[in-house]
Amino acid sequence: MERFLGNYSPQLYALLRIVAGLLFAMHGTQKLFGWPGDGETVELASLMGLAGIIELVGGLLIAFGFLTSWAAFIASGEMAVAYFMAHVPQGPWPILNQGELALLYAFLFLYMAARGSGIWSVDAARHTGVRAGTETHHRVI
Repeated sequence: MERFLGNYSPQLYALLRIVAGLLFAMHGTQKLFGWPGDGETVELASLMGLAGIIELVGGLLIAFGFLTSWAAFIASGEMAVAYFMAHVPQGPWPILNQGELALLYAFLFLYMAARGSGIWSVDAARHTGVRAGTETHHRVI
């Protein structure tokens, strides 16, 4: 049963990137526009406003697969900072300090920063004939 979905790894990674990016972007829309939610927004010129901008812009860049490595690296850093600033003071354990999502995003985006955009992305479309995130081998004669 090992790797029975292995043949679909590029497609599943693309779906993971798209869904995670869109969900992350929604955190930004919630902070900046009050949607979805109760309509309350944060001050744009604040730390939470900066977080909202990173989440909205970074999430969309990740979802569309444009400059994915850079966007994911910045988003990963934001989530690490959020975890240590907002959650760790409430206790060391993510399950108790409600920091699981921040940690999960931090490590997920760190992985995406290393892996790149993959298929179904603007980055892949920009590289004609070469899919982002795949290796190419040249034959030497």
